[in-house]
Order: sequence, then C-alpha cells, then structure tokens
Amino acid sequence: MQPVQPPPPGTLARSFDVVAGQYASARPGYPPALFAAVEELAGRPLAGARVLDVGAGTGIATGLLRARGARVTAVEPGAAMAAELHAAHPDVPLVRSIGEALPFTDDAGFDLVGYAQAWHWTDPARSVPEALRVLRPGGALALWWNVPDPDVAWAAEQEARLARRLPGYHAHPIAPQAPALLRGLGLGLHPECRVLHWTRRVPLDTHLAMLGSRSYFAALGPAAAAPVLAAERTALLDVFPDGTVEEAYALDLTVTVRPPVSHPAPQRRPKG
Repeated sequence: MQPVQPPPPGTLARSFDVVAGQYASARPGYPPALFAAVEELAGRPLAGARVLDVGAGTGIATGLLRARGARVTAVEPGAAMAAELHAAHPDVPLVRSIGEALPFTDDAGFDLVGYAQAWHWTDPARSVPEALRVLRPGGALALWWNVPDPDVAWAAEQEARLARRLPGYHAHPIAPQAPALLRGLGLGLHPECRVLHWTRRVPLDTHLAMLGSRSYFAALGPAAAAPVLAAERTALLDVFPDGTVEEAYALDLTVTVRPPVSHPAPQRRPKG
C-alpha cells in the first residue's frame, strides 16, 4: 500500500479538536501507581494539593487527580477539548491558555504543575520557567506519557507499521529525553524518573478509535486515515482473534522540584 501524504506543517498540535469526543472515550487513563510515584517524587500527597493540569485535554488526568484528593485547575487551549473537559468535570476551574503563557500571578503558589501527555507540544525554554513561576517554593513539575511498550512485540510491530504508512508519524522520543532537557535549561533542576508498565484490555474498536485520536491520524482526516486503520484491524485480529486487545504501555514519568530560589524570569501579571 502507498503511504499517505503527511499533514501540512504546524497542523499536528491543533488537530485534537476534530477528534475530541473520540479522544475522551478511547484514550487510556493512568494507573494508581502513577499518582503514588508522583507523590513520592514530589514529596507530598496529592490530597489537598493545588494542582495545575496543563494541556488537560478532555480531562482524563484531571478526573484522576481529583479522585486522589487534589484541588485541580485545568488549562487547555483547544475549544472542543475544553468543552469535553467541562462536560465531564463542570465544577473544575478551566482556563483557555497554553503552557508557555500561564495566566496566573507570580504568587499563584501551586503545589504541582502537571502535564499529562502534553508537554511535548510546548517549548521547554518557555514552558518550564512558566511552571516554576506559578509553583510555590518546593512545588513540583510532573511530566508523564503513556507510550506503547516497546518491549511488547505486537505493540512494537504496530508502531513500525504506522511509521511506514504515515509520514506524519512521530514516536515518543521526548519522554526519555525529558530529564536531560530539564537539566539543560540552566535552571538548577534535578529531575527524577520512573517507568511504569501497565496494560488495559479493550474492544478492538476502542483500540482503533484510540489510534485514530492520535494527532497524525486526526490531521489526515477520516478518508486518508480509514485504509490505515482497516489494515490495523486485519493485523490485530491475527494477534487478538477474540477482538479484545490488551494494550501495553510503558508510562514515562519525570518529576522535578522547584529550587528554593527560582530562575529569574520577567515579572508578568495577567492583563485585565
């Protein structure tokens, strides 16, 4: 089969709004072990913590953080994604913005700034100082991604097929690179990491909808994505003939604590 054409430059980060409902229904959540690890590395429980969930999407992490007892404020730039989040969590404060320009004062005093599946869409040289600016001293920045487990054969084979078929395909190199990126900013950060392995069992249609919610599928549009997803259906039925897919994830987590004296940044106050 011939590869489809890549999406125009700059469209991937803006693509999720067209699949917001699909994203909300098909994307995986996160296991309890993730939040236990966040608490360990941040040095405080999530219960009662003031948490800023940046790039919150449809609120998958938002809901799980709240279930852990956190007081969450969500930040999401996409209109349709934000609408899904508000429908699922109508009492969560929701701000339409991006990680590089957080609309909070310098003394906001959040205990945790979290990026669930979202930090790779930011410019670290801008988003990290912004996170430090709104964190209290000793607060933590946490970055995490569900990545298809490269040690599971069928998952690795699927990613290789998608890379061949989709020129817009991107893997997840920033997840293991996040600690080095943070250290390289010259802000005195000392990130710590964990990799957690977990699985979920879902119907084949849910798995295909999850794939279709990825940015490079969404940017292609349904017509171009359909034959690739149809080929995946055929390939997966050879592995999971009963139609239930056991998705395998390597969950990459990086946490860094704000130093007692943050890197000096321009003092900004929200307009208005």
